[in-house]
Amino acid sequence: MDKDLLRILFMGTPDFAVGSLKSLVENGYNVVGVVTMPDKPAGRGYKLQPSPVKQYALQQGLSVLQPERLKDEGFLNELKRLAVDLQIVVAFRMLPEVVWNMPPKGTFNLHSSLLPQYRGAAPINWAIINGEKETGVTTFFLSHEIDTGKIIFQEKTTIEDTDNAGTLYDRLMTMGAQLVLKTVDAILGENIELIPQDRLFKDASELKSAPKIFKEDCLIDWNKSVREIYNHIRGLSPYPAAWTELVTENDEENLRFKLFESEPIEEKAHNFPPGNIRTDNKTYLDVAVKDGFLRITALQLTGKKRMTITDFLNGYRFEKEAHFG
Repeated sequence: MDKDLLRILFMGTPDFAVGSLKSLVENGYNVVGVVTMPDKPAGRGYKLQPSPVKQYALQQGLSVLQPERLKDEGFLNELKRLAVDLQIVVAFRMLPEVVWNMPPKGTFNLHSSLLPQYRGAAPINWAIINGEKETGVTTFFLSHEIDTGKIIFQEKTTIEDTDNAGTLYDRLMTMGAQLVLKTVDAILGENIELIPQDRLFKDASELKSAPKIFKEDCLIDWNKSVREIYNHIRGLSPYPAAWTELVTENDEENLRFKLFESEPIEEKAHNFPPGNIRTDNKTYLDVAVKDGFLRITALQLTGKKRMTITDFLNGYRFEKEAHFG
């Protein structure tokens, strides 16, 4: 079958998915419809905002479906009417079998990790938080359990020590878009060798998961090592951002800070308790940990804008008794 005859339905919601949809459209693949989340209220006026995928799809004149429930009879009938050959899922939601099992050539998903490692909602964040040196993207056919289907292709990339979740997100989005095209071409040519994920590990205890990140996951534990905290901050930057509270004698309520950028300073021989501050109140802010200091270089006080540490110290002075905790 020629690529312009293969009827593709694309499912996705955030910017990460737009990269793959854009590659399909710009390379002449026959995308007959797009499924994305319903519009959600956002901004000061809480006006309904379309998802990034919907915005791009409408710009390209593509048909858009936004079902509240994926088992809704009207939605299922619309899928049958579209008569798609292949469904592609990128950063969407868990599909019921009645949906993913509908097209004759199946439904494949793009996942931003090297499966079977980091199954779940936040693989980019957790790979950095856990100090991994390598990650990548995987395409696989959907099956009953989430992120467990047979692998089609994988591409690897190094996680640099200077990467954060934002830079890695952008790189994997580009890699993933290319892998989606490679996967569609292989399916068209019936030239794929599927790999069951259980072939890639001996024991389930070897697997690391990537669950959804909640506010409590972002709180910094200053009792951890400098490298662990450094990875925690960059793994959550720029979003949702690691946070901590400043404890002072003068404030009734602790001040809350988001931390975006830092530098690890390994210095085992010091007498500062974890969370204590070392600063000249002009150019640097170091926070003590058990094996050194973490130099904060970009932060945000609640209700204020993000700043470099030098800009922040121009208008704020840390008390001697202040500490993070």
